[in-house]
Amino acid sequence: MRPSLRRSTISILLLALLCLCATAPIVLISFSWQFSPSLEQKEFIGGASGILQNISHWQSSDHLKSIEQKVNVEIKEPKEVVYQDEDKSSDKDERNSSSENFRASVLANVSSTSLSRRSGGEMGVQEYNATPAAGVMHSSNTRPVIDEKIRCMEDQVITARAFLHFTQSSSNSQLMRELKLRIKEIERVLSQASKDSDLHRSALQKMKAMEDTLYKAKKAYPDCSAMASKLRAMSYNTEEQLKAQINQVSYLTQLASRTFPKGLHCLSMQLTTEYFALSPEKRMLPNSHKYQTSDLYHYAVFSDNILACAVVVNSTIANSMEQDRIVFHVVTDALNFPSMVMWFLMNPPGKATIQVQSMNEFKWLPSNYGLMFRQHRASELSYTSPLNHLHFYLPKIFSSLDKILLLDHDVVVQKDLRRLWSVNMRGKVIGVVDRCKKEISSQQLETIVDFSDSTISKSFDPKACVWAFGMNMFDLGAWRREDLTQVFDKLLQLGKGKKLWKAGSFGLGQLVFYNQTVMVDGRWHLAGLGRDSSMPVSHQDIKKAAVIHYSGLMKPWLEIAIPKYRPYWNKFLHYKHPLLQQCNIHP
Repeated sequence: MRPSLRRSTISILLLALLCLCATAPIVLISFSWQFSPSLEQKEFIGGASGILQNISHWQSSDHLKSIEQKVNVEIKEPKEVVYQDEDKSSDKDERNSSSENFRASVLANVSSTSLSRRSGGEMGVQEYNATPAAGVMHSSNTRPVIDEKIRCMEDQVITARAFLHFTQSSSNSQLMRELKLRIKEIERVLSQASKDSDLHRSALQKMKAMEDTLYKAKKAYPDCSAMASKLRAMSYNTEEQLKAQINQVSYLTQLASRTFPKGLHCLSMQLTTEYFALSPEKRMLPNSHKYQTSDLYHYAVFSDNILACAVVVNSTIANSMEQDRIVFHVVTDALNFPSMVMWFLMNPPGKATIQVQSMNEFKWLPSNYGLMFRQHRASELSYTSPLNHLHFYLPKIFSSLDKILLLDHDVVVQKDLRRLWSVNMRGKVIGVVDRCKKEISSQQLETIVDFSDSTISKSFDPKACVWAFGMNMFDLGAWRREDLTQVFDKLLQLGKGKKLWKAGSFGLGQLVFYNQTVMVDGRWHLAGLGRDSSMPVSHQDIKKAAVIHYSGLMKPWLEIAIPKYRPYWNKFLHYKHPLLQQCNIHP
């Protein structure tokens, strides 16, 4: 019995050792995975999930699926949020930045969630849901408040100053000193930070101290009506200061728009010197026989700006299919007449014809014409030049012509304009772009004309739509039939010494050509490139327009020009011209 018992015992021990050797690695691996799982082991499990599913005789398939889902959830990384911009070259930086922002927001959310769970209260969850992480863009279009603390401190300073007003008239000197100290502390913080992310940790302590001081002030001065009155007075003073600043900015902008740039003055002087150095017979522009030929395309420009006229002429000719049929009539003053003639003598416009006239040559003008418009609302700096009103005498200036296209000197022509001569004028005098269909840009006559005058209110509709100068086709024959120049003279006498319309020719022109307009398609004339508007002109609209107009004070030849619109003007000016280089005129 003993040998057999010994043999069976040995067999059992051997089997036990074999089982232990077979199961020990599995137990050890499971033990290590349970307590210290690494990312590499989890990825291995996730990648081997298909193999585990096939070993059905070890464990049930449902149990394996649950293990697989659990592991996949554990190793799942957040999707990166990429905020794309128009600049494609910075895509990589944007992806890295957005990924870091997203991960930071996830960590912030996790911390907030853990904090709310630890607090165990309902308030913690509400605070988490109501407070988005700074710098995170949510799927909705709501923007997070990222400068809430800055605005809160600004409000604290305003409130503290209001309380300080009451404190100074009382005997509570301790509260007054405390308010002044808190105001100084908060103002120092605001001077060093423009957004919440710039704030130092001590700023929150100063906010809390200010809050405590304001609480004391509220208890000391509970008179709400007096506080409300003081805050209203402070608000009124602030608004008045803002209005004064806006008026000053407007005045300085208008002054800058009327100031003649140094480079243009230099150019004018150089060209004038060159002009008087020529003999009289060489001062004549060619093709003078075409000036009065009515079957050609006649353009008129009234200006004292050489570069502006050059761009208008160059852009019109560059986009025309019949350059030899173009006749440009440039009307200027006596001071700029020599330089204007010399410019086009030195830079002939191809096959087109140029005529330069001085307004001093028009002997039929009133003797006081140069002073008439300066006296009318002389405080206004814009559009008071006599040249700007001279287009009301077009039939007299071009007595032998039937039609003429008037272009302002701050326009750029981008397409062939020949089709405008075939527009059916329907017996009207002027062709204008219809802007009444555009609700944003539409304007009514009452906004620029004073209808308190009985003559104005009886003759014109205050709700009539306002149209724009800049690119206008004139039927001079219809003008003569309607005798609109006489209407202009009567209106000028009516408004003498009064303020019946805004300064300049714009409001007056609306009245002179009232009910004498024919509308053309809006793509012929696009205005507004000289205004810093909240509704900027899009590149697509500019590309479609036949004529773009830098209406406003920010002209393209000035330092205050809008940079994104200036290239459309610059490309029609040859800046390598020796005189432009000499006068330091650059794009």
